[in-house]
Amino acid sequence: MADHDEADDSNSRADQAAEKLRRLLIAGDLVPGQRLSESAASERLGVSRNTLREAFRMLTHERLLVHKPHAGVFVAVPSLASIIDIYRVRRMIECQALRSSPTRHPASRRMSAAVASAQASRDADDWIAVGTANMEFHSAIVALADSDHLDRLYANISAELRLAFGLLDDPEYLHRPYVDRNAAVLELYLAGDSAAAAAVLEDYLLQSERTIVAAYARQLPA
Repeated sequence: MADHDEADDSNSRADQAAEKLRRLLIAGDLVPGQRLSESAASERLGVSRNTLREAFRMLTHERLLVHKPHAGVFVAVPSLASIIDIYRVRRMIECQALRSSPTRHPASRRMSAAVASAQASRDADDWIAVGTANMEFHSAIVALADSDHLDRLYANISAELRLAFGLLDDPEYLHRPYVDRNAAVLELYLAGDSAAAAAVLEDYLLQSERTIVAAYARQLPA
C-alpha cells in the first residue's frame, strides 16, 4: 500500500510540474525551439529531476516538447498542419460555446476581466501580456460550455497556440487587432446576441489563422 501511495504521490507531482510548464508555454515564457535545461527547470519548478523528466514525457506526448537524442529536450515548433488543425478545432469549440451559452454565464466575468487586462497591457505597450490576456479571453469562452473535458483539451491547445504565436517576431502586429475585437465579441454576447458574437469570432479566427500561416511560411528556407 505504501508503494502505491508513493507512486500516486509521484504522479501527482509530475502532473503539477507538467501543468506549470503548460502555463509557462501559454504565458509565452518558453519559446519554440528553446532548449530546456533540466537543472534550471527543476529549480524553477521546485521539483526533483525524476519528477521533471516525467513531466517532460507527458508534454512530449502532448507534442508541446520534443526529445532529441544526445541533445536534450526542446520546446516544440508547431508544424503548418498542426496550426491549421488548431484553428479548425478552435472554431468548432469556441464559436459553438458562444452560440449555445446563456447570456451572463459566470465565465463572462473572466471574459470581461481578460478584455480589461488586454486593454491595460496595450496602453502599457506590453504586447506579451496582451497575448496572455487574449489567451485567457478565449479560455473563458470555452468555459461557457461547462465541460471539464473541453477545458482540459483547450489548455493543451492554448499551449500549442502560444507556440504558433512565437513564430512571429512582432507580437504587437499579431495581438493589437484583437484587443478591440475581443471587446466587440464580449459586448455582443453581453447584449444577448450570441449568434452575432460567434460570427464576429469566427471571422477573426480565420484572419488570425491567415496571419500565423503567413508567419510560418516566412520561416521556411527559400
